[in-house]
Amino acid sequence: MHFKHPEILYFLFLLIVPILVHLFQLRRFKTSYFTNVRFLKELAIQTRKSSKIKKRLLLATRLLLLTCIIIAFAQPFFEAKDSKNASNEMYIILDNSFSMQAKGKKGELLKRAVQELLENTPETAQFSLLTNTENYWNTDIKSVKSSLQNLNYSATPFELSSIIAKVKAHKSAYKKDIIIISDAVGLKENDITTIDSDEKPYFILSEAEQKNNVSIDSVYINQTLENFYEISIDLSAYGEDFKPISTALYNQNKLIAKTIINFDSKKKKINFTIPKEAFHGYVSIEDNGLTYDNKLFFSISKNKKTNVISIGEPEKSNFLSRIYTSAEFNYNNYSISSLDYNSLEKQNTIILNELVEIPQALQTTLKAFVSKGGNIVVIPSEKSSISNLNSFLGNFGKIQFNNLKTESKLITKINFDHPLFSGVFENKITNFQYPKTSSSFAISSPYPAVLSYEDQSAFVTAIQNPTAGITVFSAPINSANSNFQQSPLIVPLFYKMAQNNQKTGVNALTIGNNQPYFVDVLLTKDAILEVKGTEDSFIPIQQSLNNKVKLTFNDFPEKAGNYSIFDKKEWVENLSFNYKRTESDLSQVNTNAVSDFKTADTISTIFNTLQTERTDSQIWKWFVIFALLFLALEMAIIKFVK
Repeated sequence: MHFKHPEILYFLFLLIVPILVHLFQLRRFKTSYFTNVRFLKELAIQTRKSSKIKKRLLLATRLLLLTCIIIAFAQPFFEAKDSKNASNEMYIILDNSFSMQAKGKKGELLKRAVQELLENTPETAQFSLLTNTENYWNTDIKSVKSSLQNLNYSATPFELSSIIAKVKAHKSAYKKDIIIISDAVGLKENDITTIDSDEKPYFILSEAEQKNNVSIDSVYINQTLENFYEISIDLSAYGEDFKPISTALYNQNKLIAKTIINFDSKKKKINFTIPKEAFHGYVSIEDNGLTYDNKLFFSISKNKKTNVISIGEPEKSNFLSRIYTSAEFNYNNYSISSLDYNSLEKQNTIILNELVEIPQALQTTLKAFVSKGGNIVVIPSEKSSISNLNSFLGNFGKIQFNNLKTESKLITKINFDHPLFSGVFENKITNFQYPKTSSSFAISSPYPAVLSYEDQSAFVTAIQNPTAGITVFSAPINSANSNFQQSPLIVPLFYKMAQNNQKTGVNALTIGNNQPYFVDVLLTKDAILEVKGTEDSFIPIQQSLNNKVKLTFNDFPEKAGNYSIFDKKEWVENLSFNYKRTESDLSQVNTNAVSDFKTADTISTIFNTLQTERTDSQIWKWFVIFALLFLALEMAIIKFVK
């Protein structure tokens, strides 16, 4: 037992006063004589005995009364089990990612978590609230009530490690109590290791009852016809036993096609045929799972010709004119001596076709060209300078040429998953006629090959660049060295290389990917581009590059949808934004990661536990009650004991 004011206990020495009063009474008794004293003598003896008992009882009750009063003023208490952490600061981490749209026993997981916080958090409790994107430091439930009620789902995935880092960065002299409310979808072991061992958090794991979910993953042009596009839509099903799902295609919010999908496999692909014209809409499904991934917004720009230049000897570039037809391309070929450098910045793709040497001036121009989103295709010559090639390619990545090998090799492997071949093949081909090369360079590359030889070395590889496409061949493909020009692979490969990163296909950006976007527009001085949607607008980070503008969106916009780019009030281009699909699989719940931590079903359970373990047991009230009882006992003794 401990005392809040132990110094008051010194008043216990005052208990000697009633003892002295009872021991040394100063009253004098007057003797009266009666004629018959035998009976009175017996009465006097009994009275004296009763008087002594009464006095001793009164002495005991008064001592106990005073003792209880003094101890009550000293405020005794029993120390709490976890009293050393009573001054801890509280941090509540609330997961508001899209997976929290799932429905539990009492409705949507996030809405239920918010309701429990509002109902069960003590009004006097001070805490800091952190969500995926918002931070409310040193607040209380009344102050954040409105923010919680209006809390929206976040496109930012729940990354516990980054939120814990924010908590640690919030310097304080006190220890921290951390309460984490999440469904644990996508929770990683590495997220848990960032938590200090002396600050073990409480987890409230919200569990979804319905884990079936269908997601629209991507939309792309599968085939370009004379007057139509055949677009393909990839969907994923997570869970078991799916009912038929309705799928609809909208352009400018106008329904243009609708179908029913039966999921006989986890992955499904459906096709729609639309007119070959500008498109600005979305595809949607109706399922009983999450709603955030039920729409995928996309735009298709008005079909315009792609500008392609090949630099090299005309006789070695004739095959390119048969691929890049005038219907879809503006194609020209120039020798290195007749090249107009000023025309390069207007191109979409530049092909260096078997140049013996790449001049330094051209290297500098092409480096600037790539930085502005241009595509480059490098086809070496047997006489190419290896040092010159490596110096040039070093500007873009880590591909390096080695010695030329004069041995015949077959091209046997196609990387069907590479972006350059997306939507090209309906099925994986294994029995096609293998093209070959008579001589080739050995190249070292950390990037996946597009086409490979039989010995697994790369024939075509591509440097991974977020703003441009740099494709590199390891061998010349002239008719003297290779029969690749007669291969059916050459048309789709060169077609895709020319259009790589160009706006000739589906435009569907992902919020938060931070991939630069290039707009073909010439801005006047001090002019800026603005992105507008139906509900909001924002101004992205932008950089003018001659006849282009490089846009960086960071985490904007906050809401997926169809948007348009404007130069003041003049429309420039349409584009669309979508959420990442990282939250779609509700089976990714990793409860094992939190097995070593305390868990609870509700927030009220945690608050009650903390209050019980950290609140001292005050017992001074009991001593006040005992004092009153002893006072009543004293009055009873005085009244009833003779």
